[in-house]
Amino acid sequence: MLATPSVNLACPDTRRQHRLAAQLAEMIPGAATIRVSLTDPSRAWPHPRAAVRDEGGKALEVSRTTATVAARWILRVWPEVDWMRPHTFCLADATLARSDLVAAERGR
Repeated sequence: MLATPSVNLACPDTRRQHRLAAQLAEMIPGAATIRVSLTDPSRAWPHPRAAVRDEGGKALEVSRTTATVAARWILRVWPEVDWMRPHTFCLADATLARSDLVAAERGR
């Protein structure tokens, strides 16, 4: 009997996430985190939205095109995530966490 591959990997391949973090850090100098969601308040339908912050938590100004591209790249790496809730991608360690959980950890 042939073994069938599991849908959930025991050791997920994180190279893709680290490569994405490196590409985004190069594309947006000074960026530390990128908050992504599909709920843009200026749109009536789901639309990729990204907010970029530096290491100190200060918002960085990026063009709408850059923000949309960054959001789409992150969405493609984690297609299984519920994007109606915002998530924060940390470029330093290439991890993704729900934004409300990140704020709770910081004591907000």
